[in-house]
Amino acid sequence: MKRKIAVAAALAATLLGSAACGSNDDDTPTTSASGPVDGKGKTLKVWLMVDAQSAWKGVVDDATKRFTDATGAQVNVEYQQWANHLTKLDATLAGSDVPDVVELGNTEFPKYVFSGAFAAINPADYENSGSWLAGLKGACDFEGQTYCVPYYAGARVLIYRKDLFDKAGITEAPKTYADFAAAADKLQTTQKDAKFGAVYMPGQYWYAAMSWVKASGGDIAKQEGDKWVGQLSQPASVEGLQKWVDLVKKYSKADPTKNENEQAGIFAQGQAGMFYGNAWEQGAAEQVKKDPNDPNSAMVDTKVKGKLAAAPMPEIPSFLGGSNLGVTEKSQNKELAAQWIKHFTDSTSMAGLVKANALPNSTALLDKAATDNPTIAPAALAAKSSWFTPNAEKWADVEKGNVLQTMLTDILTGKKSVADGAKWADDQINTTLNES
Repeated sequence: MKRKIAVAAALAATLLGSAACGSNDDDTPTTSASGPVDGKGKTLKVWLMVDAQSAWKGVVDDATKRFTDATGAQVNVEYQQWANHLTKLDATLAGSDVPDVVELGNTEFPKYVFSGAFAAINPADYENSGSWLAGLKGACDFEGQTYCVPYYAGARVLIYRKDLFDKAGITEAPKTYADFAAAADKLQTTQKDAKFGAVYMPGQYWYAAMSWVKASGGDIAKQEGDKWVGQLSQPASVEGLQKWVDLVKKYSKADPTKNENEQAGIFAQGQAGMFYGNAWEQGAAEQVKKDPNDPNSAMVDTKVKGKLAAAPMPEIPSFLGGSNLGVTEKSQNKELAAQWIKHFTDSTSMAGLVKANALPNSTALLDKAATDNPTIAPAALAAKSSWFTPNAEKWADVEKGNVLQTMLTDILTGKKSVADGAKWADDQINTTLNES
């Protein structure tokens, strides 16, 4: 069954003319990013997440300048907050005044691809598309068409205090999970401060918890015929959850009701020895903005400046997170939107992201990225053993409903056992993913 976008895109092709769209084997029009486009007098509206403003605004500005020089069009970039961006997007897409380009997390895209919110694009128009990271591109694909462009990725790694390792007599980064646990034990023993935790692991950090589930051979959900079936209450998944819960209870002083969004800043205060985060979070922990509400604020050194190192988390597969970019189906500037994305995801922009400690969108660029920026080398290595969320139409609703976060907090606070929490989460996942 073809999704609703086929009809809408065909209408758009009629209204906009063949210059803005191409054709394909199933007659679904694609938005072209090839060839010159005259955008004089037009302004493109782009929604990016706040990470781009705080971590690589220079990349955004450079790509926008190159785009404007090439097309004559202006660009209005609006930076969105992760906490409410889906609610805001849903309300905006229901109207007619929509952004032309939207960034979404790769786990969020399937819902909007299935529902027809984004226009099909031609991957051949984009640089490095032949080697786009599968964990990003998979969220863009539906029935042989591609509906978004991979933007950047982040593989989670172990970030640790070199000075505290030295003090505890730990001479190298953990190579096995047993080494990791032994290091945590030594850190916990060496540091006498009751506020110190060997590992900073907030209770609602579901990306981490699910990595432990995957390491034990478990899963979140799988498709059986036309239905999705939660897998967290299966023995292997429960084993992984229990291992993660034991880690948190023994070594972490983090709030069981908080997520990982502020973990780099909290770790910067010096009350933990290790944390599990994206490569860029090392830099975020070492320096913070004097005024966090001002994107141009000066950076200030923290208590851990120059004291951190990173390595792959041993024996724990990394969630390949990241973002994609799409041209909205209701956009009146589809071809211009595609052109802006083309500039923002080319090798020049990818090099800028690498400098900002993000992984590029292509496997072909990973080795060079690791050489150009040794800081992300551990993440590049970790990305080779990675996992992704269920590619289900309504997975974004599971995230929006905080199902996994609630389960983890309930378990850590004693409201539910691991088994009962997992069973509750499976019931919620089954209801959400199979809702018609």
